[in-house]
Amino acid sequence: MESMTVSAGRKCRVLIIVENLPCPFDRRVWQEAHALRDANYQISIICPTSKDYEKRFEIIDDIHIYRHPLPIEGEGAIGYLMEYSTALFWEFVLAWRIYFTRGFDVIHACNPPDLIFLVAIFFRLLGKKFVFDHHDINPELYEAKFKRKDFLYRLMLRLERWTFKAANVSIATNQSYRHIAISRGKMRPEDVFVVRSGPDLKRLKIVQPKESLKCGRKYLVGYVGVMGKQEGIDYLLKAIQYIVYTLNRRDIHFGLVGGGTELTRLENLAESFEIEDYVTFTGRVPDKDLLELLNTADICVNPDVVNEMNDKSTMNKIMEYMALGKPIVQFDLTEGKVSAGESSLYAKKNDEIDLAKKMVLLLENEALRKEMGEFGRKRVINELEWRYEAPKLLSAYDALLS
Repeated sequence: MESMTVSAGRKCRVLIIVENLPCPFDRRVWQEAHALRDANYQISIICPTSKDYEKRFEIIDDIHIYRHPLPIEGEGAIGYLMEYSTALFWEFVLAWRIYFTRGFDVIHACNPPDLIFLVAIFFRLLGKKFVFDHHDINPELYEAKFKRKDFLYRLMLRLERWTFKAANVSIATNQSYRHIAISRGKMRPEDVFVVRSGPDLKRLKIVQPKESLKCGRKYLVGYVGVMGKQEGIDYLLKAIQYIVYTLNRRDIHFGLVGGGTELTRLENLAESFEIEDYVTFTGRVPDKDLLELLNTADICVNPDVVNEMNDKSTMNKIMEYMALGKPIVQFDLTEGKVSAGESSLYAKKNDEIDLAKKMVLLLENEALRKEMGEFGRKRVINELEWRYEAPKLLSAYDALLS
């Protein structure tokens, strides 16, 4: 499918701005960049540096990546203000640098935070288009982190409205987000496109299990994700404690992959629960190690807390589990059910004991595990893989440029 060009003989040039993760580590953004590049768009990306992604500029797969320092990882209102201010400064600087060198016709902003529109509105005055790629619902994310709806929550709602108002086109990751764009953001339905975060089976490959990851135990439960407050790892650790000491199961190990601001606290919590021998925290690891662990896992778990944020959000980890044919246990979340369907068991909302019982139930039923895993992988292959979503992204751009 050919992209539309801005003028005869010239590619449409897209500047993608993402703050919360570097590229190519941010899988959704990297898949979008490749889909647009393959459709003959010229792609530049502004993103932060981080461990393993420290080069301030590099070209990967003909995509120009401009990285900026982000020394402060936000924790609390003041921390986030400093982080976002620093990021916004560098996004302005690098956007002007790209404008005067490679140029761009479209700014494609990926939240969080809902501040990147402040960069985009300057360039809209110069005739550039603005695409808002709605990754997270920030008012709900704020409420999930800080347990309150105060002045800052109301500010988040206002920033979200201004972002939608500034956008020519909005991209939603699911139907719940599309509804927010239309109802809360007042966007026209025809300007909101659903592009789900489909897994890439070229990356998520089935490989041989590595039995040593089970640490001598019969079963392994896998988890991959951010170690943050709203991810529900506290519930998972309580469930593990219940499995080990109440159900008296010593034959199950748990592998938790991912980094984040809560990692040290969660490691300490596992020690206080006296379950550290049954849990491996890997931190952030390369894809090779992640795939080895998930392929070794007998089941995978998603302990995301039931709240407004998680109920409306599509979690990439669910898709990755399904892509590898892994049966899942998670809490009863609306979009979690939409994604996983029959490939998952659903525990009562925020009930760690039911989560524990569902995990043990699934581990003890090999036939059910096989059936659920096959359902999930077939659904990814036939419906949810990224190759089904890329054309929807290109349709959004066709509408933007037509």
